[in-house]
Amino acid sequence: MELLAWILFVPVVFVAVYWTIVWIRVERMVRDRPTVRAGLAIDVPEDGWPSVSIVIPAHNEERVIDACCASLRKQIYPHYEVVFVLDRCTDRTREIVARHAEEDDRIRFIEIDHCPDDWAGKCNAARHGAEVATGEWLLFTDADTEFDPDLVRAAVAIAREQNVSLFSLLSSLTYDQKHERIAQPVAGMTLVRMYPFQRSRSKKPVRPFANGQFMLFDRAWYEKIGGHAAVKDDLLEDLAFARLVQRQGGRSLTYLADQMLRCSMYDSMDALRAGWKRIFIEACRRNPARLRQNAWRVIGGGVGVPVLQGFALLSVVAFALVGEFAWVGVLLITISAGLIAQAVTLSRIYRLSGVPLSAIVYYPLGCWIIGRAMLDGAHDLEARRPIRWGGREYVLEPRT
Repeated sequence: MELLAWILFVPVVFVAVYWTIVWIRVERMVRDRPTVRAGLAIDVPEDGWPSVSIVIPAHNEERVIDACCASLRKQIYPHYEVVFVLDRCTDRTREIVARHAEEDDRIRFIEIDHCPDDWAGKCNAARHGAEVATGEWLLFTDADTEFDPDLVRAAVAIAREQNVSLFSLLSSLTYDQKHERIAQPVAGMTLVRMYPFQRSRSKKPVRPFANGQFMLFDRAWYEKIGGHAAVKDDLLEDLAFARLVQRQGGRSLTYLADQMLRCSMYDSMDALRAGWKRIFIEACRRNPARLRQNAWRVIGGGVGVPVLQGFALLSVVAFALVGEFAWVGVLLITISAGLIAQAVTLSRIYRLSGVPLSAIVYYPLGCWIIGRAMLDGAHDLEARRPIRWGGREYVLEPRT
């Protein structure tokens, strides 16, 4: 019995220490938590606000496109245009965008019906939008986003003040549907762990980061690095852009949206799994071994740890029945410390992310779903199984 107690004691101590460290890191991040709202306090530039072109690739986006158009029309910014690029749409996307374009001359759209074989669909659509855009700054965003009326002004103010080539935002994701509350918090936490937010803000980050849901470019820098042609075959062009800007001697910067940019990414669990699988494949640089490493870390922490804690609690009952009361107390205190540290940390993260606290009960299930998606991604790479995205299929080559 004593051997079993020691075998259980070591991992439950590790769990308690691990979640305590995570909590400390979260609190440090909160103390230095740059949000785009800081741009609202920046005065109007002496030379006035530069013109901005907002480019939105759209492929069958009738679910979200109306809200996107409506939010962009409400922008409190003097010089901007909105260019929708309708990419092989077969639903009501064109009808909805055309109505907004008729009502607001700042909105226009172009249609494309072909994507070259060596281009990713989104990159191809974005470069068509950039070619017709007239702004001094180019803002690439997604059709499933909604903008706060002051967002463009705040973002441009920060980008100019910080003298950055590429300014990006971590959007506030929606959690209205059950599948979003189950898996999306885990997916977001995993991506931030892989690309630590604080490190991405250094002068020369080890892992440059940007979010394709909001990429604001100084047009001169966009053209200097070659525009979307330079990342034409990347399914996660945002990270590719961040790396490219750094290699060319520029600076990218990412702030938190703090509810000023909201994004409704997926309308079903199947779409969520497929979408995040693609994201993690590219985030791991198409490396199957790296995907598996991160997958087992997620599954181990979110599923294995609760199983361990449950087994430890059952062992406490067994120790009590045979009179090993010393170990009962030690294990109960250690297990409780781990559970409390985990609950406090997850509560803090969920609250900061705008996730209902009741969704914490889904955390183990979310870890299983996201971990499995990453394992499936590794298998897809090795088996050359096509990845479907934006109306096309892509066979990706695995890398080491």
